[in-house]
Amino acid sequence: MAIDPAVFFTSSWLANPWTWLALFVFTAYTIETVTGFGSIVIALSLGALLLPIHEMLPVLVPLNICMTGYLALRHRNNIHWPTLLKLILPMMGLGTLLGYGLRPWLGDAALRVAFALLIIWFAARELHFMMRAGAGAQQRQHSSWWTRCWMLLAGITHGLFASGGPLLVYSLSGVALDKARFRATLICVWLSLNSLLTLIFAIDGTLLPALPRIAVFLPVVISGVIIGEWLHHRISEQRFRLAVFLLLLVTGGALLIASSASIMQS
Repeated sequence: MAIDPAVFFTSSWLANPWTWLALFVFTAYTIETVTGFGSIVIALSLGALLLPIHEMLPVLVPLNICMTGYLALRHRNNIHWPTLLKLILPMMGLGTLLGYGLRPWLGDAALRVAFALLIIWFAARELHFMMRAGAGAQQRQHSSWWTRCWMLLAGITHGLFASGGPLLVYSLSGVALDKARFRATLICVWLSLNSLLTLIFAIDGTLLPALPRIAVFLPVVISGVIIGEWLHHRISEQRFRLAVFLLLLVTGGALLIASSASIMQS
């Protein structure tokens, strides 16, 4: 369904959930530019309070390609190709297809509950890790089968919610990559998998109706990146990340309560 950009300037714009999603997208891309993670996770977790997940994904996923495509090209010399091609993409690619195949079997309320639990787990884990890191705790090394299993699960969550980042970062906790290679490799993962999902959306017919909203939201993404670059050099990233994880924890809790109530009433 086409969207008239003028809707944002009418008296009813606050009643339009897509207007709020535009605000969430701006917030999410500002945060990702500052911290290096979270554009889809944050936008989807906030947006799921107002809109069905399956309606947002064909808009949010192509938008992410715009950012990751630019960053992958810019940081291509830091991509660790063996880890990307031999380890991450085979497992997550398979998992993404499995996750997409599971979506028709889950109602939107069930998807929202599962996503809320993922967000709560991710935020709580990161807050716990920040406290442990402050106390000098070290990451544990894990076996290759453990890493591959979690990567497969990360792919499934990416197929369901385009949000495989939390579990992928968890699965890579024992893989030795420096900060620059880790970031560049993950950017290439999202570019590859989100390109795959966008192709699937084109095939299943959900991409074409989303194109007008993508066009409207693209300047919002660019604005978020510009503001995020400005903020990156002016605020404490550690405190900013703490605020983000607390926001995600509260959002995940609210989404879980609302979704559980919806299931109980149905």
